[in-house]
Amino acid sequence: MTETTQIHTTPPGDGAKSRSPEFRLAADALRGLRQDLFHDAFAYRLLPRMRVDGPLTRRLPPRLGEYAGWMPHAMICAAALLTLAISAVDQGAWLVLAPLAVLPILLTMARPVGAFWLSMAATPLALPFGDQWGEWPWLPGSFACHLTVLTVVAVRTRPRTAAWMWALTAAYGTFAEALFGSGHYSTNTGPMLVVSALALLSVAVWHTRREAKQEVTAQQTVTAHERSRRTLLEERTTIARELHDVVAHHMSVVAIQAEAAPYRVENPPPELERAFVTIRENAVAALTELRRVLGVVRAEDYEAPDAPQPTLADLDGLLANVRDAGLGVDKTVTGAVRELPQGVELSAYRIVQEALSNTLRHAPGASARVEIGYVLGGLGLRIVNDPPPAPALVKPSPGAGHGITGMRERVSMLNGEMTAGATDEGGYEVAVFLPVPAAPAPGEDDA
Repeated sequence: MTETTQIHTTPPGDGAKSRSPEFRLAADALRGLRQDLFHDAFAYRLLPRMRVDGPLTRRLPPRLGEYAGWMPHAMICAAALLTLAISAVDQGAWLVLAPLAVLPILLTMARPVGAFWLSMAATPLALPFGDQWGEWPWLPGSFACHLTVLTVVAVRTRPRTAAWMWALTAAYGTFAEALFGSGHYSTNTGPMLVVSALALLSVAVWHTRREAKQEVTAQQTVTAHERSRRTLLEERTTIARELHDVVAHHMSVVAIQAEAAPYRVENPPPELERAFVTIRENAVAALTELRRVLGVVRAEDYEAPDAPQPTLADLDGLLANVRDAGLGVDKTVTGAVRELPQGVELSAYRIVQEALSNTLRHAPGASARVEIGYVLGGLGLRIVNDPPPAPALVKPSPGAGHGITGMRERVSMLNGEMTAGATDEGGYEVAVFLPVPAAPAPGEDDA
């Protein structure tokens, strides 16, 4: 009998997984410390100018608005001057203490993390030049300098970096008191930690609020974009449903005419009969595919209208309904009235309907004008309303605000042009041109 011993070796990558969660947490913390305070600690990061489009800065005169962007730099310089005045308490060594207290604050405008390390190094260097019976281990100037540097660097970096700076400050104060604090009557490590913690906590709350506001703004932008896309798709679906009856009618006429045409000719040749059969088969196939496609985009609760789709001939009834709703509207028709393709007539009717609905919704009490121009090569529409008599009393509309999107989609479908905007008088104007191909001459069809 042979005894076999199996030795299981641990793969190289499984060692980290077997370590305790505490070890991984400590390793992540040290990695964050090295990344925040040691990696590119003295990287050049110039303090940018402040934006001047805020609720207060935009109200400033143009001359002052140009200098308002330098407000953060001015505040840092003012803090440096205040620290300079505080360091003047030690009269004898003022020339030495002043640079040690001012330079770290000014350095925060270019190298924020480097300014923290400079402040940490300047604090013990200033101790021999101060009053040995005064506050310790931070002299008055060093106290103000380090507190200012912590606050400015926390504003310019992320909260985790501020937490590391506060921890190192606490470690320095504790170490200095434990080793050299026996000969001093007053220490200020406690006040430094309490005041700096309050300042960093306020900055962290400000960071959190700003990030939340940015996320909300970004989400609102994405939501508005998605809502616009959804509205556009809904408008296209609505247009497809409405045009279905128009296209289906024409295709049905083609199929019926192709089937009846051979019976209107005595002894038609076989080639003509096969041609009409092919036309009818293609028309029926196209009509079947059209109904199949429209069945996909239709909603489950959609019901096909019993009446034909409206045209410009039904515009008088629409205007009568609008007048009954309280809107005074006049219609003007120029040019030779002629029959247009049903798709153009339907789109023109819907554009006028939506424009008048917007007038009722956004300018109650105003009057409107509808101008229809039958011109060479197309149809011109202009719907303009006067300003409301009492603009201050106009309440926000409950509508979705996508009526203009639907009108533009209809115009784009017909390769037309559209402009919409406020008028100089305070009203609103919608101008549309829908191109219509010229009808062929009587002899061109035979040719």
